[in-house]
Amino acid sequence: MALKGFRIRRLSGHRKYGAAATNLEDLLCKACALLQLPVADARLCLHEDGTEMTKARFQKIPENSELVLLAPGEEWQGYVSEIQRFLNAFSSRTEDIVRAARTLLSDEGSPMRRKLLSDLVHNLSENIGAENRVEDEKWFEGIESRFKTKSSYLRFSCESRIRSYMKEGPFDAESCPGRHSINPYGNKESRILFSTWNLDHVIEKKRTVLPTLAEAVQDREGKEVNWEYFYRLLFTVDNLKLVHIVCHKKANHNLSCDKRKVYRKRKRPPKIRKSLV
Repeated sequence: MALKGFRIRRLSGHRKYGAAATNLEDLLCKACALLQLPVADARLCLHEDGTEMTKARFQKIPENSELVLLAPGEEWQGYVSEIQRFLNAFSSRTEDIVRAARTLLSDEGSPMRRKLLSDLVHNLSENIGAENRVEDEKWFEGIESRFKTKSSYLRFSCESRIRSYMKEGPFDAESCPGRHSINPYGNKESRILFSTWNLDHVIEKKRTVLPTLAEAVQDREGKEVNWEYFYRLLFTVDNLKLVHIVCHKKANHNLSCDKRKVYRKRKRPPKIRKSLV
C-alpha cells in the first residue's frame, strides 16, 4: 500500500509535524515517537471535528489531513474545543487577544470576519465592572465633572432605562430581528451609542392615548374616567419599548386603548347604619 502523509500535533501545542504511513498502527507509532508520547492507549483524531481514527477511516481520510495525538484521558471536539480554549483565554490574556484581533483587522478582507473581529475588540475593551470616574476615566470623557459614577449619569440622562444588556425591538415585535444589543456601562462608545436608542410608545401617545382620554372626559355621562389606566400609558414604562433608531417604526401603530379600562366603576360611599337608641 502507498504511503499517506498527515500533519500531526499535540492537544496542548500548535507545532505540527509531518508523518507518513501505510496504516493506522504505523502512523500512531511514528506520531508518538515524534511527539514523545507513550504508544499505550494513545489515539489519533481529526483536528477538524474530533472524529477518532480507525483502520477503516485511515483509508478514507484525505492525505495531508491535520490530526491530533491524544494521551489517555484527553478529549478533542474539533472546533468546539478551539472555541472553548479561546473563551477560557479571555480572563487571562484579554490584552493579547485584542492586540491580535486589531492586527488581523488591518489586513482582513472578509466582511464577516471583519465584523466578528470588530465586535470582539469592542466587547473585550469594555470595562463594565467599573462604576466610579477614577476607575474608567475614558468612559466619562465629555461628561460634566459633577457626575462621579456611571449610575448617576445614566440615571440623570435616562431614568427609565435599566442597567443590563438591552434586547428590545419594534412596537409590534417581541424582540428585534436585528438583535441589536448594548450595555451603556461598557465603554465610552457604548455610552454614546446608547443615546441613539428611542423609547417608543406601543399605543401611540398623540394619535391614540390623548384623543381617547379627551373623548372619555367629554362623554363620561356620569362615569368615572380610569385615570390610573391613562397614567400608566403616558408616564410609566408599561407602554414603552426601547428600540434601536434603525428599527424605530414611525408609521401609524393602529393600536387602540382598551375600551374596558377607559372607565371604572364609581366607589359607592359606605352606608351609614343608624344606631339603635
